[in-house]
Amino acid sequence: MKNFAIIGAGGYIAPRHMKAIKDTGNNLIAALDKHDSVGILDSYFPDADFFTEFERFDRHLEKQKRLGNRTDYLSVCSPNYLHDAHIRFGLRIGANVICEKPVVLNPWNIEALMEIEKETGGQVFTILQLRLHPAIIALKEKIATGPVGEKCEVNLQYITSRGHWYHTSWKGELQKSGGIATNIGVHFFDMLLWIFGDVNENIVTEHTANTASGTLDLEKANVNWMLSIDADTLPAEAKAAGKRTFRALTINGERFEFSEGFTELHTKSYIEILQGNGFPISETLKAIDLVHSIRNFKI
Repeated sequence: MKNFAIIGAGGYIAPRHMKAIKDTGNNLIAALDKHDSVGILDSYFPDADFFTEFERFDRHLEKQKRLGNRTDYLSVCSPNYLHDAHIRFGLRIGANVICEKPVVLNPWNIEALMEIEKETGGQVFTILQLRLHPAIIALKEKIATGPVGEKCEVNLQYITSRGHWYHTSWKGELQKSGGIATNIGVHFFDMLLWIFGDVNENIVTEHTANTASGTLDLEKANVNWMLSIDADTLPAEAKAAGKRTFRALTINGERFEFSEGFTELHTKSYIEILQGNGFPISETLKAIDLVHSIRNFKI
């Protein structure tokens, strides 16, 4: 049984990490969040110590380490702009780190973290759950064995409606979230690069607070993409069905379906990490570089 601590226990994604820790037979010894609405802990680890102040959380983990109850893994579920600092903290207390997407906002942060990995002997892993989706694995294999030199025509559309709260929160601040393409799109960009290869050309046609779109010339695909948090951009059929999320990927005019099978991917990610097969942060560099380029593209 490994000891885990978590930063960002009150966020949207934290329960998936708590479930993964529990499902893999491990223990959460401490949690941190500046907000105290963390009753979700009772569903998974009611005995975990909880802190709203980083300094007390830090001292607690150091004390536990002296008592022989060291933290083996730190799960980072904090806002995007804090990931870099919280990963550094985890490495410096002697833990390995599992960080939510995007692992950092800028590509040079990854290179610096890799240096700290060498200094501390710790490892940083990120959640790239789409790479573990059976349908996406099958698609990658299909593309890899396809005709040499052939390019696919790909269209990606992802709309996940958000209320007015979004722009009041850190997610609505470009410098904190990285904007739409980073905050809700980085998984999809990683998936596209993983399947279709490196970027030859990146053109952004729109990048507002609510929507972003553009084209990518990849080694094995020409991609048109659109991301949105605006419910008004939902297709009529999605609105009629009362849906607030729409995900569509077409390849050469054929719809690729991967709507199901997401519920256990965090647990599967943890299983792979604990078995020594996790995705190191070097794997994220291409996608982080791309979303950084999208964010800074001059339209």
